[in-house]
Amino acid sequence: MMNRRDFLAGMGAACQTRAAQEKPNIVYILADDLGWGDLRCYNPLSAVPSPNAARLASQGVRFTDMHSPSAVCTPTRYGILTGRYCWRSRLKQGVLWGYSPNLIEPGRMTVASMLKARGYYTAGVGKWHLGLGTAEKADYSQPLHPCPRDHGFDYYFGIPASLDMDPYLYFENDHAVEQPTSHTDGCDKPRGVFWRPGPIAPHFEIGQVLPTLTAKAISILRERARQPAPFFLYFPLSGPHTPWVPTSAFRGKSKAGDYGDFAAQVDDVLGQVMRALDETGLARKTLLIFTSDNGAHWTPEDKAKFAHRANAGWKGMKADIWDAGHRIPFLARWPGHIAPGTVSRELGCLTDLMATAAAITGFALPDDAGEDSYSLLPALRGGKGSRQAVVHHSVDGMFSIRQGEWKLCLGLGSGGFSSPRRVEPQPGGPLGQLYNLDSDPGETKNLYQSRPDVAQRLTAILDQYKKQGYSR
Repeated sequence: MMNRRDFLAGMGAACQTRAAQEKPNIVYILADDLGWGDLRCYNPLSAVPSPNAARLASQGVRFTDMHSPSAVCTPTRYGILTGRYCWRSRLKQGVLWGYSPNLIEPGRMTVASMLKARGYYTAGVGKWHLGLGTAEKADYSQPLHPCPRDHGFDYYFGIPASLDMDPYLYFENDHAVEQPTSHTDGCDKPRGVFWRPGPIAPHFEIGQVLPTLTAKAISILRERARQPAPFFLYFPLSGPHTPWVPTSAFRGKSKAGDYGDFAAQVDDVLGQVMRALDETGLARKTLLIFTSDNGAHWTPEDKAKFAHRANAGWKGMKADIWDAGHRIPFLARWPGHIAPGTVSRELGCLTDLMATAAAITGFALPDDAGEDSYSLLPALRGGKGSRQAVVHHSVDGMFSIRQGEWKLCLGLGSGGFSSPRRVEPQPGGPLGQLYNLDSDPGETKNLYQSRPDVAQRLTAILDQYKKQGYSR
């Protein structure tokens, strides 16, 4: 007679086999600088209307302990697409610019290239921010190689970097749609309505970028609904990162100024995608994920002006090593596989897309791909996750490692935008920060000196991850 353990193992194998046979479409929407506290399904006191995120949460699973591998844009995007921590790359930390060369190593497996090999059509729309071309300075008058198509995407339409970085233009696959032959003087007021001066394409309108990207993504969904092959749509948004430029339909929709209004527009983008999936009949066979690349850039001055808490009660903000820098919203829906209205408290990281997609499609990842990626499939279905620890870094390269209730930061201060950024250790004082997030989620009581055993153990794990070149 089969025992319970063998029965459960058999059921798990059958579920994985069925999932691999079904090969669902995967739509991955990545908001830019959206905070954990911006969505009312996470923070009921949010000043930002977010009915579509609430609807998605009611139809799927809401993760409360999901993290980006970095507290800023570029390293997180590298981690999402490669399943590898960006500090293992040549960039290590910080962000790229609009003229930066391509960051993803030639030949490295990405989520797109892996899914393409599994029979998927792969498309991307939105903010790339991983560099284009091989020259020291990207030349938009020439074909841009490497580009997303060299990393597994059949099609890509988007902007090179953040919407506050020049050059301001759209690129399609390996070329600029329109050359940046005009110039913008930039803008630096009011708060958040900011972009740098530089070259701009004559017909490029800053305030119309998010609507333009959304229309392109919706058109791809409608076109793919007529095709038999499964598809992967990677949709990294331009908002609510600066510049905060909500369209007229969203002005005044929140009680958090331009930022809140722009965040409300981001929620509407999610709603448009959900409607398109419903109208085309794709929803029932699509894994839809909505998340953010890091925490919100919501400063003490913003908090003084508005009651809104974009990062809820987590300490710090975007760029920081504290939890507000990297603890992010993460919602997922997959009818028939994810139970509606569920909550997962399992530890996760955005690098986990690679292993999750591999598990769903029945692909065995080689040792030299997805080195820091764990499958979220069990957690998506309400079970236990397999991830043992998550490594983060701040904008200036301060590291932290989280395991269970413990979080260790290898340095003092925020390592990012919050003050103090860096604090020199005092004689006889702690060299780092150690917090028990179960009893102290606000990271207020540093236990580095009172629990040296935990600090040493976590330091050893991080050192091992660095030395061996992988954590999976």
